[in-house]
Amino acid sequence: MPLDRSGLEILDADQCRALLASAPVGRIVFTDRALPAVQPVNFALVDDEVVIRTSNGSKLAAAVRGAVVAFEADDFDAATRTGWSVVVVGHARLVTDPGELEELRRLPLTPWAPGEREQFVRIRPQMYSGRRIPVPSPDSADRTASL
Repeated sequence: MPLDRSGLEILDADQCRALLASAPVGRIVFTDRALPAVQPVNFALVDDEVVIRTSNGSKLAAAVRGAVVAFEADDFDAATRTGWSVVVVGHARLVTDPGELEELRRLPLTPWAPGEREQFVRIRPQMYSGRRIPVPSPDSADRTASL
């Protein structure tokens, strides 16, 4: 496994996709009134695309129309000091095709937030970036315990 200069494992696109599929929640990064915005969302992967369910007229739905966005998911274990982070960058689009909407409504993608969420956003990843914190060796655990 290749390492970056910080000693983190560099994940390839297949590893990134597998880890994304295991995460229940991620964060979409978009622009809202010319400022960066980050919103936690639950999501599904469909045909290697990230699918998010949102409400009609939401800031997210308005902001992502054809925009380039980032989507990040991660998982960390503080006790073992391990974890991973995956970021995808790609174009987002609101789903408007009735047949596609019907298909997406059948996904096990139940909104966590209250209210109706009948709008779907799809992100087609064009770039993947992922890092994993490797399991610490016994030597590194001894050094950090003395800090």
